[in-house]
Amino acid sequence: MKRIQLLLLIISGLLLFTLMACLGSSKTQLLKTQASQVKLRSIQTRAFDTTNKNLTLRTVIATMQDLGFVVDKADETLGLVSGTKLSGYRLKMTVTVRPRGHKQLLVRANAQYNMEAIEDPGPYHDFFIALEKAMFLTAHNVD
Repeated sequence: MKRIQLLLLIISGLLLFTLMACLGSSKTQLLKTQASQVKLRSIQTRAFDTTNKNLTLRTVIATMQDLGFVVDKADETLGLVSGTKLSGYRLKMTVTVRPRGHKQLLVRANAQYNMEAIEDPGPYHDFFIALEKAMFLTAHNVD
């Protein structure tokens, strides 16, 4: 009887150890995923010192067109513009514009290549460089 209790105690201990190991790796994986999502969001988002949502959306549309995108949808109420670039590949970008406090707008771009999210900072960097230039020119009434 004592041997059975000892055997059950050892098995319980091994199961508990295995469960703890799995939980530890799940927690680590979750933290890595959250960190990569925060990093990606920081690449995809820029704040602009304006509250004119309509003008910002128009500038986003013009920038996307300048970069070779065909605008598929634009919705001022939702603050959303989506477009597709078809020159040799299928690149889709969706840009959202929303208020940040009382003095800024947040612009977030989300790009996909063949239905896979793009995590490379290059396309986002190129888009935001072009958008920042366009926003500057628009703010200073330069055509």
